[in-house]
Amino acid sequence: MADKDHALAADRRRKTALSIFLGVVCFIWCLPVVSVVINSFKDNTYVKTDTFALPNSDTFVGLQNFVTGMTFGNYPFYKSALYSVLITVVSTFLILMFCSMAAWFIARVNNKVCKVIYYLCIFSMVVPFQMVMFTLSKTADTLKLNTPWTIPIVYLGFGAGLAIFMFVGFVKSIPLEIEEAAAIDGCGPIRTFFTVVLPMLRPTLISVGILEIMWVWNDYLLPYLVLDVNEYRTIPIHIQYLKGSYGTVDLGATMALILLAIIPVIVFYLICQKYIIKGVAAGAVKG
Repeated sequence: MADKDHALAADRRRKTALSIFLGVVCFIWCLPVVSVVINSFKDNTYVKTDTFALPNSDTFVGLQNFVTGMTFGNYPFYKSALYSVLITVVSTFLILMFCSMAAWFIARVNNKVCKVIYYLCIFSMVVPFQMVMFTLSKTADTLKLNTPWTIPIVYLGFGAGLAIFMFVGFVKSIPLEIEEAAAIDGCGPIRTFFTVVLPMLRPTLISVGILEIMWVWNDYLLPYLVLDVNEYRTIPIHIQYLKGSYGTVDLGATMALILLAIIPVIVFYLICQKYIIKGVAAGAVKG
């Protein structure tokens, strides 16, 4: 009995120590976000000198930083927000639709050609973007993929690796007999996919969608290289252009716009985070 009590006490100490450690890690991880929130309400001068100090009566400027950031320069912030939403929504839709169809074909046909395509998609996940960014920029200009309406095609290419990897893993876990029954009932390949397979892919669709939305929404380098930044700017590019004369930067306004940019992603992630684990486990473990 004493040994059992001693083991339980040791287990509680381990859990307490682990909780404290994870709490410290969580605090360190959240510190940059806390810093952004604090400094978005402080005067620009104090952002530089008292970065981690809480706003007080002397440093607090209310919503002035938000107004300054959204009205700075001759490019309206609402256009940047609209372009970000357009690119994110269209890119995510293309990735989910085309990659799920490709993954279903790869998993079900499973010949040598499909295997080569699958491994090429996996290989694309480990290729650094910096290796292809200049060639990509030239290719996008040549093919006229340098607008908010066409850049989702570029995102489709870069996002296909992870999406196909997860979708193929999940499709392999779907019993083939379900699709055979649909074929016996007269369903062709397209109808079978949209009425049978696609609804069953829901956990992975949600998971991949969340990951792709977070990636595309926060991406800076690809739109900066491909788009004409004088005509089309996403929110990250708009923030980068918050510069005055001689290269001075209004850090207060910058922090305010960064906060506006991360709030939708944080809220969206908190709402949908439970689907990420389910989708990743379904796509990477099953099959």
